[in-house]
Amino acid sequence: MRTPQSTLDDPRIPVKAKIAAAWTSIMFLYAYVDIIAFFKPGVVDNILAGRVWEFEVSQALLTTFLVLMAIPILMVVLSMTLPARANRVTNLVVASVQIPYAGFNVVGEPWTLFYGLGVALEVILLVIILRWAWTWPRTAPSAALGATSRSASEDRVVARER
Repeated sequence: MRTPQSTLDDPRIPVKAKIAAAWTSIMFLYAYVDIIAFFKPGVVDNILAGRVWEFEVSQALLTTFLVLMAIPILMVVLSMTLPARANRVTNLVVASVQIPYAGFNVVGEPWTLFYGLGVALEVILLVIILRWAWTWPRTAPSAALGATSRSASEDRVVARER
């Protein structure tokens, strides 16, 4: 005898939370692609010798890496805290700029399968961010105006007058 199954609760996730989760995923992809790349033959030896890719390890290089990594990290916070209009614009601009940057990471790299998969996943997440930001839900003007037309104290006065 079968018992009826209840439907699982599936509450709507706010756009801000979805976008912040996507930026978090991008941040982890950046970090893990770099960490896994340490297993490539010669990478650690080159780092110990003071070279990363074609660059000499320097304060400027490491600061550049930090700034590039800080972008998705800050976008997690900004996506959750900025007002909707600024949030939408910021995500559209930053995600659009990050797509060519992601592609740059695979140029000239002989391990195209490894880096290509990492870049593909990053670009997919960036496109999802662009879609969510572009299609950000809008509220009806009358609902938005009605909700902010009176203060709480004015609502109490109106209620007492009834």
